[in-house]
Amino acid sequence: MATSTDRFRELRRLLSSYESTGFAFDDTESRPGDALCAYLRQTASDPGRVAEALAEIEDLLAVGLFNDEIAEDIDLLPKINPPVGGTVEGCLAVIDGHLRRSLEGPTASPRTPPQTAWEWAERFPELSQMLGAYFHQDFPLEYSSHREALDDYISDTPESHLQQAAEEIREFLTLNESDQSLKKSASALGIGSSPPPGVRLRQWLVDVREIILNQ
Repeated sequence: MATSTDRFRELRRLLSSYESTGFAFDDTESRPGDALCAYLRQTASDPGRVAEALAEIEDLLAVGLFNDEIAEDIDLLPKINPPVGGTVEGCLAVIDGHLRRSLEGPTASPRTPPQTAWEWAERFPELSQMLGAYFHQDFPLEYSSHREALDDYISDTPESHLQQAAEEIREFLTLNESDQSLKKSASALGIGSSPPPGVRLRQWLVDVREIILNQ
């Protein structure tokens, strides 16, 4: 039997996308808003996630948002803000409709570049982990050099995840053709420090990839 904290696992992931809108609900019955579009793009190649989110929404609506049975699970969900005169249940029903239409005929392309910070992290989870956890704004307080931080990341990370990070760096660089786009996208993934002195961000990421592949 699943634990209570697993009951709305995929719905939590979906609703966390709304952070890009300040958790304001921007969907209508005729079109999904920015946050839901981001979710649909990232699940275009994985309809199983959409089906899971759909089932969890219908479970929640059937049980009731204020049912004590799911109170702890509800506390874990990101809180979206309905439009004036709307309700959370109504918002979930709108999302439900878009998810159903997505399963009937997906239109989003998984190759479309991410548009929100949430979407970048969903698309590049291991790179987000590396940049956000090891090269954040307080990185100089924890490490004496970029190489020391990278070595720490490598020693803490399973081989399969390192290979994933290397592949994500390759795709990330391909998606961001300009240095301006690269800097903005890396910031969305959580990087908070500059590359080593005299090294451009693109070259540093190329170097990081080579070190990971040859460690």
